[in-house]
Amino acid sequence: MTKSEIEAFLREVKHPAKQEADIVELGIVREIAIAPEGVTVTLGFPKRGEPLQKYLVGATRACLIRHLGKDVPSEVKTVALEDAPRPEGLGKEMLDGVKHIIGIASGKGGVGKSTVAVNLAVALARSGCKVGLADADVYGPSVPTMTGTEGYAPAGEQINGKDYIVPVEKWGVKWMSIGYFAKRSQALIWRGPMASNALKQLILQVNWGELDYLLIDMPPGTGDIHISLVNDIPIQGAVIVTTPQNVALADVEKAADMFRHENVNKPVLGVVENMAWFTPAAHPDEKYYLFGEGGGAHLAETLGVPLLAQIPLVQDIRECGDAGEPAALGSGPEAEAFLALAATLKNSGD
Repeated sequence: MTKSEIEAFLREVKHPAKQEADIVELGIVREIAIAPEGVTVTLGFPKRGEPLQKYLVGATRACLIRHLGKDVPSEVKTVALEDAPRPEGLGKEMLDGVKHIIGIASGKGGVGKSTVAVNLAVALARSGCKVGLADADVYGPSVPTMTGTEGYAPAGEQINGKDYIVPVEKWGVKWMSIGYFAKRSQALIWRGPMASNALKQLILQVNWGELDYLLIDMPPGTGDIHISLVNDIPIQGAVIVTTPQNVALADVEKAADMFRHENVNKPVLGVVENMAWFTPAAHPDEKYYLFGEGGGAHLAETLGVPLLAQIPLVQDIRECGDAGEPAALGSGPEAEAFLALAATLKNSGD
């Protein structure tokens, strides 16, 4: 039996408090050793402790016996891991007051990722959370338009001799976007390293203060910008946004695979299906599945993560976004959908 085969069946061991993510995906499996005298699996846990450590060790031991049989000696060892360091360099202390950093991602443009990010931020704020959103879509920043903050010129302040950016505050959310530093018609023609450095400054040099959630509206795709971002910023996990049609699902699945790659190793917290159905304003009880039906649920099942929400295609969402007044501020079915998404995210503990 090879290491890859052992790793495959160790994926059966799920972490009950991590949305049923497995111990391989979560990086708990640190080493698999195969020797003539038997198989040894080493699990790594935070130095500060893991409440379910005994359970996970026992479940791993049982998994080895189940697959290897009692005739093959097996052992489960544990090691204490140092806490993940804060990103080195510019402004790392500005994230110390942030409890949860969550990326809002998609595999392609046009699925409404930024719409979901902005409305989720507003919905979380309406539910009593302290929220910030960083618009990291450097090539197509849309947060200023969606929030009615175009033309905002970020102020600066000094803290302990260092310069920081002050985010704009509106509806109880702290907003920051690369769009505040460029004219609306100005194209940002940047190569990967320039864009990555700009994003790092956009997040790490901002005085976010105390936040329950910092949402990062990530660029579409799976390029070097994404990898640099998740390596430099301690993102807790990602929410994947898709639409129901197959062409979107294929690209979004690649985005999920990027987060789960061993060099990234960030959990996918769940899937949001945007434009799940069309509901005419005059007939609020009717549903028309313009882009197909059940695509988001199928993707979530394939990825082994929850379907966090289905957001309808409602004219008000588009109109509110263009007008700079997010739909989540209202009281209609579209607002209820985003408020339900916020509640689900909060209840998941992420």
